[in-house]
Amino acid sequence: MRLFLALNPPPQLRERLGALADIAHARCGGRRMPDPSLHLTLAFLGEVQEAKAAELVEWVQGLAIEPGEWRLDGWGCFRRPGIVWVGGRQTDHGLARLQGRLWDALEARGFGIRPGGFTPHVTLLRRAASLDLNGLPAVDLTWSYERVELLHSVVDQRGAHYRSLAATQH
Repeated sequence: MRLFLALNPPPQLRERLGALADIAHARCGGRRMPDPSLHLTLAFLGEVQEAKAAELVEWVQGLAIEPGEWRLDGWGCFRRPGIVWVGGRQTDHGLARLQGRLWDALEARGFGIRPGGFTPHVTLLRRAASLDLNGLPAVDLTWSYERVELLHSVVDQRGAHYRSLAATQH
């Protein structure tokens, strides 16, 4: 099972992110992420055996996180994979602490080693034909969050989509 921990946006924010994805897609091309797939990854775990996944479900369900707010105010890209995203221009210390705390617990449970660097972002496009972000509209969104979800990346005849296996308490 391909698993990751993420924040899922509330419905109104998901709609606004989808509108930004439409704008970016019109300018940059590539593959637009479907609205239900828009999220912020906190910890990508990769392939996990079912027994370890069950352990993760139990852990996540017993976990409580401190609610927070994330300000999304800028566009960005990762050149090599051609990803266009929105995120914050400033370091968000609350998200960095949350991500660090999650990785501390994951490492203690034997789930690998945290990756270097954390750039909180929402991927809007993959394999963009252009990474010229000039002329895209200003972004000024606030994301209030209070729970983390354990998501399963499922690939079937419809393509890839995410299924929630567990969520933290709030």
